[in-house]
Amino acid sequence: MASTTTEFVDLLVSCGALTFGDFTAKSGRPTPYFVNAGHVRSGSQITRLGELYAQRIMQRYGHDVDVVFGPAYKGIPLAVTTAIALHRDHGRDVGYAFDRKEAKDHGEGGNLVGHPLADGDRVVIVEDVTTAGTSIRATVPVLRSVADVEIVGLLVGVDRRERGSRPDISALDEVGEDLGFDTTSLATIDDIVEHLRTHEVDGRRVIGDDDLERIAAYRAQYGV
Repeated sequence: MASTTTEFVDLLVSCGALTFGDFTAKSGRPTPYFVNAGHVRSGSQITRLGELYAQRIMQRYGHDVDVVFGPAYKGIPLAVTTAIALHRDHGRDVGYAFDRKEAKDHGEGGNLVGHPLADGDRVVIVEDVTTAGTSIRATVPVLRSVADVEIVGLLVGVDRRERGSRPDISALDEVGEDLGFDTTSLATIDDIVEHLRTHEVDGRRVIGDDDLERIAAYRAQYGV
């Protein structure tokens, strides 16, 4: 397993952004674990998160990126910190942009903030987690309505590896196929289980035997 993956998982746990218990996902499904990038709350934490996203972007897409886009709300700090890391660590001065939940009807107006999208811009979308891909399916038409951009990829922190509308493909992969771009993640739920099964974080075991059983049952019901 890549060191960026294990460090990412450890960071999520240390921040409280990855927890195990009884939750309800955005899809409405009861789930035994939950990912919330909103718990990455300090300067050092968000800086390191941006570095990990930037490393993955460079590995996957190289220099074929002009803009990092983060859907509101949790994608906003992800886009900003990733753009900073791309410039500082990789010499890539890319733009960043994000959307508003409601269009602004005064000032410059519109519902996009940051880099003004232009025809030919190569865009990578960053998100914290995907379950059903609903938010991305809403975001992509907005981007493509503004300019003739090329969406080169979608990078999520955690891929839950849950089925989409078809039983043989994950929701993340299905979004990529349907909308015509590459998809990738820093970690999958299988990576998380493999790493935390035997690895302590901050001196404690994070995932217990009951958690492992419940995740396995959940994966058997909803996963690919």
